[in-house]
Amino acid sequence: MPSEKILSQKQAYVAELREKIAGSVAGVVVDYKGINVADDTKLRKELREAGVEYAVVKNTMLRLAIKDTGIEGMSDVLEGSTALAISKEDPIVAAKILNKFAEDSKGAFSIKAGYMDGAAMTKAEVEELAKLPGREGLLSMLLSALTGNLRGLAVAINAIAEKNAEGGEVA
Repeated sequence: MPSEKILSQKQAYVAELREKIAGSVAGVVVDYKGINVADDTKLRKELREAGVEYAVVKNTMLRLAIKDTGIEGMSDVLEGSTALAISKEDPIVAAKILNKFAEDSKGAFSIKAGYMDGAAMTKAEVEELAKLPGREGLLSMLLSALTGNLRGLAVAINAIAEKNAEGGEVA
């Protein structure tokens, strides 16, 4: 049985981890075995620049932190070496960076599961999420669709005005 001091430290860590998860929009759980120090440093730098918090976590601590939450379904994959990437703002960025890194590492690094908006996601769902365009890409697609419709409306109105002008009618 651990001492009271160690037990209270672990309880504080679990509470802090639960708070971080609850305050985030998305997260990804990965298996980091086989990654070397240079690649890990590069990955951590890229995640930090994107506003993603990345840390190695103990499976038991993470299992306790997600207990009685909507993402408790991730408990099944909490085996072996585990790291957690938490994104507080952009729900796609952590999945994008980690999925790209997993593809480049050829099996030494892999995605286990994830969560978004309080719901657990499987490895396949995280990989699909990673294939979506980022926030800026989605906004540009939306603006393109909106301006395309407006452009079509303007062309139609202009054609009607030109037709009326040719017919001698005043618009």
